[in-house]
Amino acid sequence: MPLPFAFRRGLSMLACLAGAFALSAVPAQAATCPAPGQWLEPGGQQLAPDALFAELAERDVVLLGERHDNADHHRWQLHTLAGLHSLRPDMVIALEMLPREAQPVLDAWVAGDLGEQAFVDESHWHTAWGFDPALYFPILHFARLHRVPLKAVNVTPELRGRLVEEGWEAVPEAERLGITAPVEPLAAYRERLAEVYAQHPSRGDEEELERFIQAQLVWDRAMAFGLAEVAKKAALVVGLIGQGHLQYEHGVPHQLMDLGVDSQATLLPWSVSGDECQTPQEGLARAVFALDDSGSEAVSPMQLGVYVSSHEAGVEIHSILEGSVAEQAGLEAGDIILRAAGEPLSRPTDLSGLVRQQRPGTLLPLDIRRNGDEREVLARFPARSHDE
Repeated sequence: MPLPFAFRRGLSMLACLAGAFALSAVPAQAATCPAPGQWLEPGGQQLAPDALFAELAERDVVLLGERHDNADHHRWQLHTLAGLHSLRPDMVIALEMLPREAQPVLDAWVAGDLGEQAFVDESHWHTAWGFDPALYFPILHFARLHRVPLKAVNVTPELRGRLVEEGWEAVPEAERLGITAPVEPLAAYRERLAEVYAQHPSRGDEEELERFIQAQLVWDRAMAFGLAEVAKKAALVVGLIGQGHLQYEHGVPHQLMDLGVDSQATLLPWSVSGDECQTPQEGLARAVFALDDSGSEAVSPMQLGVYVSSHEAGVEIHSILEGSVAEQAGLEAGDIILRAAGEPLSRPTDLSGLVRQQRPGTLLPLDIRRNGDEREVLARFPARSHDE
């Protein structure tokens, strides 16, 4: 049964916003700017890397935050993984990027049985995640080189939708992969989620806000549950997760505590580029790494700018964002998109996966049905400037 449109919209927003909380939203002004390459205790002093890593090696779970489209964040993650692996070769890397159904593909990748394109295809990367896999391949190759197990700890949007709409008790334990219901969020986390939701141009009413928050909690709990499962086996599990799920121990760390995982630490990248230098606020994380990412290119996925739902013939457009690629292509609410690039569509993720594969300046042919007539529409994605 298709999810209600309002809730699907919330999930779409969640996918865009879950890792996008601005880390500089509430920090204190610094007297002196931290130098790139320094580890800092938020609200405190510089940390010695050797002492910090010796401490981290004793934890059960270490969480590495990221902004998904920031290449320097992923480079920092790789270097941190290498340092932790030198102390804990029993390490396991847990990924937000893929649902549990992709676990056999991760196992095959680590075993060396798949090439890069086969991994992308068989994991359904572009549908499940969408951000450029090139950002993650250095970490994936590190895991394969050292035979570090990779663990998929996310769940599909379909399962998230069922848990929010039907409730946890209505979904059989086996169908929810044994994941238990989340503990109530801290008030500060709920406030932050409401602030993020309010920034979205297509935000809805209080009921939709609550669905958005509940979907975030499902996401947090699913990842925390997967991390806790690995930690029970006495391995160090290092999670690569969007920073919005980790800040101030509100999201995944809060759910981990409820699951009995007290020995955990969150590490975040901290930008020190730009004219105004700020220090991280106390309680943001166990430690942050000062990073000059002014030269890092953000690789954001393409967006068509439509809200859609499943239709027996393809996917149906409910609304179109002003100024979007869809609007410029002449798409209208009520159009049924039958095929994209010749590929038949049966659910919204089929369309979003194909859109995210587009490169700047390219055309995506869409076969649509409008008022019973079929026609082709060309969606032109803008070319990015050299300064972007």
